[in-house]
Amino acid sequence: MAEDRERAEHRPAFEPGHFARMDESPDGVFYTPARIVTHIDDDAIAALSAHYDRILKDGDRILDLMSSCVSHLPRALRPAHVAGLGMNMTELEANSRLDERIVRDLNENPALPFSDGTFDACLIAVSVQYLTRPVEVMTEIARVLRPGGTLAVSFSDRMFPTKAIALWRALGDEGHGALVAEYIARAGGFAGPERLDLSPAPGLTDPIYVVQARRR
Repeated sequence: MAEDRERAEHRPAFEPGHFARMDESPDGVFYTPARIVTHIDDDAIAALSAHYDRILKDGDRILDLMSSCVSHLPRALRPAHVAGLGMNMTELEANSRLDERIVRDLNENPALPFSDGTFDACLIAVSVQYLTRPVEVMTEIARVLRPGGTLAVSFSDRMFPTKAIALWRALGDEGHGALVAEYIARAGGFAGPERLDLSPAPGLTDPIYVVQARRR
């Protein structure tokens, strides 16, 4: 962990403007209407679910962070517990895979309401672009994951542009992967990260990418 802190001190600092949004109104207002929809197409969902099938196992305790009405977990997977933390309780209640539902605005308060080492895996699906305090969130994820636990952050090319941070809007897919990897590296406590392209049919379906790392 000391090595992580030393490396972080030598990284160029993010600028406040990097995390500006077109719409700086309270996120709680924006997410008040429930959106019972998926944000990637069926082929991309299938690719993400297949990846989860490779990295998750029965009996895992899973944190679905920035969750909504669907977690994209494989149908056959039997986790011990799935906690969903999102912005809208109606959406969370529509998600039948969740055993626990918590409404929390991570941009207002990035602290996670869980004990150290609670989870075997943390998933963030197609929503990382909205984080204004991403390194703090990744640091919290490292805290609540057990040693050896998995963090998997997926993203596509879709977004609510008014709520996505400026730095995300300025980058392409390759830059997005590098940015998420940088968030994880700055947080410390992780081995990796690695970047994966899971896009099922480039140019024909939604792209889907994953940046993942293991808790040391």
